Amino acid sequence: MGNEKTTFVYVTYIRASAEKIFEAITRPEIAARYWGHENVSDWKPGSRWEHIRADAARDVKLAGDVVESDPPKRLVITWAGASEYDNPDAHSRVTFDLVPYDDMVRLTVTHDELEAGSGMAAGISKGWPLVLSSLKSYLETDEGIDVFAEPCATDAAA
Repeated sequence: MGNEKTTFVYVTYIRASAEKIFEAITRPEIAARYWGHENVSDWKPGSRWEHIRADAARDVKLAGDVVESDPPKRLVITWAGASEYDNPDAHSRVTFDLVPYDDMVRLTVTHDELEAGSGMAAGISKGWPLVLSSLKSYLETDEGIDVFAEPCATDAAA
């Protein structure tokens, strides 16, 4: 495996306050509604966070550490598969930046320090657009989208 790193940046505008968006990312019971997972931590720098499947299995899918927390403007966390939490080399980093923008908020999610070509890089390049679309839908309409949806058969053949 090489050491080449890649970065994924996603920007969306959400008609909600920065406080509501930050809360939706960090409160487990809210994240479960649009993400299908709970983000669990005390959100203090140095603390561990866990991404727990919000179903009967309740298994931890991802884990990392809180690097920076400045509610409701910025949250920086490390990110790794739960089984790789103890290996710092397996961690990437996610930064949520929230900036008020007229009557909405510009949310920029930067996922960097990813190993180029890795399964994690492939997964998040598909996952973040779904999750952030669901977050936007949830906050604007009170209904998230199915983040576990699969491409339709006609699209899969392409």
